[in-house]
Amino acid sequence: MGAARSDRREEFPPVNIQVRLLDPGLPLPAYAHPGDAGADLYAAESVELAPGTWKCVPTGIAIALPEGYVGLVHPRSGLAARLGVTVLNAPGTVDAGYRGEILVNLINHDRERTVAISRGDRIAQLVVQRVERAVFEVVEELDGSARGTGGHGSTGGHVALPEAGNGHVALREAGNGRVALPEQGVGAGPLPAQQNF
Repeated sequence: MGAARSDRREEFPPVNIQVRLLDPGLPLPAYAHPGDAGADLYAAESVELAPGTWKCVPTGIAIALPEGYVGLVHPRSGLAARLGVTVLNAPGTVDAGYRGEILVNLINHDRERTVAISRGDRIAQLVVQRVERAVFEVVEELDGSARGTGGHGSTGGHVALPEAGNGHVALREAGNGRVALPEQGVGAGPLPAQQNF
């Protein structure tokens, strides 16, 4: 088992990324656990986010990615779940040729609370991955597919159904773009006139 793991590490060697420390008091991007995809990025300054507002928060680092790689700045699930704070343009893109400071555009989705971010807080995750370069070719007709031109909602909609006895509303998928009515029994009956989500 140990040999298999070391073979796998050799098959997928780590990518070396040059980092310029613009704020030497902050840690390097770091993975919290083995196998994590995202390395934590830290706030280089303290900011307050009033309800519904956003700010670009510096991270105190600049990086040089190898050609053929991209850095994607993703939200931290803990910030989103606990405080309603996420990355506005998720994922943010750090191109291989970019040499400036990585900035994280944070937004506070909480409708009532102001959120304070302190210098040194983990505010986002950087996922580094390979990218493919596309060649765009103009054609008269596109190759066919099972989906065709079906766009938003083409694979089915949702309808709000009250769950029996608890006053909550469940979403139930409706196939083929039709409204799904509940079967007789639990949850059957007319839908409420209005549901607030």
